[in-house]
Amino acid sequence: MTERLRPGDPARIGGHRLLGRLGAGGMGTVYLGRTDAGALAAVKVILPEYAGDEEFRTRFRREAEAARRVDSPWAVRVTGADTESETPWLATEFVPGPTLPEVVARYGPLPARSVKVLGRLLARALAAVHAAGLAHRDVKPGNVLLAADGPRLIDFGIARAADATALTATGLVVGTPGFLPPEQATGSGADAGPAGDVFSLGALLAYAATGRPPFGSGAVDALLYRTVHDAPDLDGVDDPALRALLMECLAKDPAARPSAADLDTRITEDVPAGGASASWLPEDVVRTIAERSAAMLALPDIDATVGDAAASDTPEPGPAPARRRFLAFAAGGAVVALGAGSLAAVRLWGDGADGRSGTTTAGRRWVIGVHADLTGDQKAAGRAQERGVRLAVDRFNSRTDKPFTLTVKALDDRGDPARAEEVAEEFARDPDVLAVIGPTGDAATGAALPAYDEAVLPLLTVSSLQIAYAARVNAAFFQASPSYAALSLPIVTRLLRSPGAGRLGILIDRSGGQAAYQAGYAANLMVPGLTGGTTHPRVVPAGTTDLAPVVADLLAHRSDALLYAGDAAGAARA
Repeated sequence: MTERLRPGDPARIGGHRLLGRLGAGGMGTVYLGRTDAGALAAVKVILPEYAGDEEFRTRFRREAEAARRVDSPWAVRVTGADTESETPWLATEFVPGPTLPEVVARYGPLPARSVKVLGRLLARALAAVHAAGLAHRDVKPGNVLLAADGPRLIDFGIARAADATALTATGLVVGTPGFLPPEQATGSGADAGPAGDVFSLGALLAYAATGRPPFGSGAVDALLYRTVHDAPDLDGVDDPALRALLMECLAKDPAARPSAADLDTRITEDVPAGGASASWLPEDVVRTIAERSAAMLALPDIDATVGDAAASDTPEPGPAPARRRFLAFAAGGAVVALGAGSLAAVRLWGDGADGRSGTTTAGRRWVIGVHADLTGDQKAAGRAQERGVRLAVDRFNSRTDKPFTLTVKALDDRGDPARAEEVAEEFARDPDVLAVIGPTGDAATGAALPAYDEAVLPLLTVSSLQIAYAARVNAAFFQASPSYAALSLPIVTRLLRSPGAGRLGILIDRSGGQAAYQAGYAANLMVPGLTGGTTHPRVVPAGTTDLAPVVADLLAHRSDALLYAGDAAGAARA
């Protein structure tokens, strides 16, 4: 839950002795601190490079002021702050419980009663925010901590008074895509007030109830488009009253949404009284909260800041590197160098300036898996990918200073999703497999991802290019090519940058699957921003054989160019 302090970290700040790191971001670090009286606190400390930025300091001052104005047991309480010091900091009460995404990822969606209690108590927190004349503007699962007596709303970093002057420009989207309301998603400069927080709360509760964001995941532009134009995905919400309430919260029109205070009265589910009961949560979640609370009671005495063993001039001998170390490095982007051979391995395990490690690992053999369609409909692509991996491995193994040896293991899923699951499980069981390249197609990738994700086995694909996949616990999946949505960019540019072309007719034929659907949607989204032009989109069901009426409609709406997003047979008919 916490990390050890690093050499550059302070040992004490603002009357808090620092025990460890809770997290870090681009703007600062959050520490676990303890006051002289023994109370624990989450202490946010701003990085020096931002402390001297007057505009940023103004934002941080606003965050502290906003958080102080909120009086609710369901919003974390500010325990101290100094926004004017050389090192600005803000301390809040420490809640040892997990975040909502941690719980959903580990245990799955919450039951209906838990979602209702969660909604009612967070509505009370937002009612207090709004009563203070504020809008939170970043209500999302990651900003909710779960405790036995109820949830806590955290992070007022972009909260703003309803009558305050914005510090952001028109066109800048403020908030978290997938959970921000349509009026924020457009980046039009429209105020995101209390009604926007209610929309975000609805999206958060839908996530808690289904285990997935109601407007999907993937590329930001696609998320924003779906938020503005599409109905939320509430499949799996079987409770009629809860489903109806979520639909009201997720109304596109801010005026049609209930207020936070209304939600508190409309949700009739009983809530914990005085912290006496944790029955609102599933037993597994309560057990996790109890374990974390016990860990806080067992915190060791405060030690001086210590150096990281990895920074030592004489590293201690250790075992050969494991998958998880590879994954940690790959998350930084170096995995894309795998096809280039030698450089990736030297950077991954070379500790010295000459690229040689302090330990001898040259005798270790690792396996690079190839998960591909080698005999099915996409066998041409699958076989090409296998050849590419073998060439890269041969190049790597030809090095005289290689830290280990690579071998290739190729398994054929035949383009069958069921077989793809079996292949993934076989690779996951093999402790010598360092990473896997593949699968070849979208369906096989979707079927195989859970097994790779559970095993924390890095998976790199060059041909499954969807912008959204099933929710994953571990960041073990990498795409090395532009998405289908991104590939529509040159098409849009080519069609509408021609003289006299200002309106694009878009025909999305669902026979083309997700690749065509996502490319067509992205084109529809991109046109206004990239070219200043307009679109007239039409979508036809899979299997539609007569496209003539749809094409006629596109032409009747004065389209200067037509984009067909579908399959080859449909393109010929269009």
